[in-house]
Amino acid sequence: MNARTTRAFQCSAVLAAAGLTLTACGSSGGGSSSGQSQNTSFTGRGPITYVSGKDTTGVVQKVLDRWNKLHPKEKVTFIQLPTDADSQRQQMIQNAETKSDTYTILSLDAVWTSEFAAHQWIDKLPEKQFPLDKMLKPVVETAKYRGSLYAAPYISNGGVLYYRTDLLKKAGISAPPTTWAQMKADCAKVEKLPEAKGMSCYAGQFQKYEGLTVNFGEAVNSAGGVITDANGKPDVNTPAAKKGLDFLVDSFKDGTIPKEAITYQEEDGRQAFQSGKLIFHRNWPYVYALAQKSKVAGKFAVAPLPGLNGVGASSLGGSNLGLSSFAKNKATALDFMKFFTDEKNSTTFLKDAAFAPPYTDLYDDQTLAAQYPYLPVLKQSILHAVPRPRVVQYGDVTSAIQQEAYAALTGSKTSAQALKDLQQELQKSAAQ
Repeated sequence: MNARTTRAFQCSAVLAAAGLTLTACGSSGGGSSSGQSQNTSFTGRGPITYVSGKDTTGVVQKVLDRWNKLHPKEKVTFIQLPTDADSQRQQMIQNAETKSDTYTILSLDAVWTSEFAAHQWIDKLPEKQFPLDKMLKPVVETAKYRGSLYAAPYISNGGVLYYRTDLLKKAGISAPPTTWAQMKADCAKVEKLPEAKGMSCYAGQFQKYEGLTVNFGEAVNSAGGVITDANGKPDVNTPAAKKGLDFLVDSFKDGTIPKEAITYQEEDGRQAFQSGKLIFHRNWPYVYALAQKSKVAGKFAVAPLPGLNGVGASSLGGSNLGLSSFAKNKATALDFMKFFTDEKNSTTFLKDAAFAPPYTDLYDDQTLAAQYPYLPVLKQSILHAVPRPRVVQYGDVTSAIQQEAYAALTGSKTSAQALKDLQQELQKSAAQ
């Protein structure tokens, strides 16, 4: 294992998510930062692989089976990686640094595009061969690096607030909260109900992994702060950012967020909500379809994330397909990418797995909206989402965020000290 790969493992904690782009841990050694991917003519036909986190829905394999039935000589094999994004990224980087052709098509967190493109780990794609004009603009932007397309938009993602409609109604609450203070007040009313005995108010994703970067970013943005400004300059040591971090810290202290949520990733929180342990829960839209098959089916709905003084801001999540620069059979791979990301399959992913589609008209389809009432909320979440820092040194950035946010949440640092230290760490990364 070379020094750069070793450092990548050291600085990575353990997805998610949604909006901020992941980058390699450190910039030294290997790869080019020119942003000019290797030239390719997309030649070669034959078997390929599709590499992604574990499919918890079972839908992906069904789509792959349809491709394989149509293309018996160009079959795709599904390589499933761990469910957490940090582990996925590290394995993809390992494959790229060894220039292995084991991985063909990579399902990349939307924030990894800059890193993978800058290091020439993925190929520049023929933009005109993808229907980008039919997709939500923020989604398309996550697939580009320096103005060129390096990934095919696959699914988008916006954080939303799941809440128990039955309990709010019984407590006399007519609408979901739009502010943190309202959410806490609503919980105080609901927790007095016999049906709410033993329930906690709220949880998101707070384990030291990419999900914490997402939840920290949402809290900061929802309080009017930023992690980096429009020019990418770190600006997180501010009163607004402190109000966002203080919301999380204080919520752990006063019991709004249960202590065990410090270990939560997406699936942990989903299971807690579905089993009746949470009144409110921040997660991605994929939870909707699964929760409808649980004990809370018909007893929950979706709303925008609350913020300090009004509706909050989600981090922009999602996954895009990148073509490994070291893969074989790239003509087959390109055809598969166009097939896998077309509107027909996006509709399948929406209906069967509640994956947020990149296509605008699916959100505006009234028939679909009647079937999936969260779609209007999700569209607004995506359109108004704040991207995580789109930087080549994203690995260092997300590692620093996780380290300092976790220190504040667990009480080893004050919010003020954590933000001061984070500002210094982000400035170091920006100077590289």
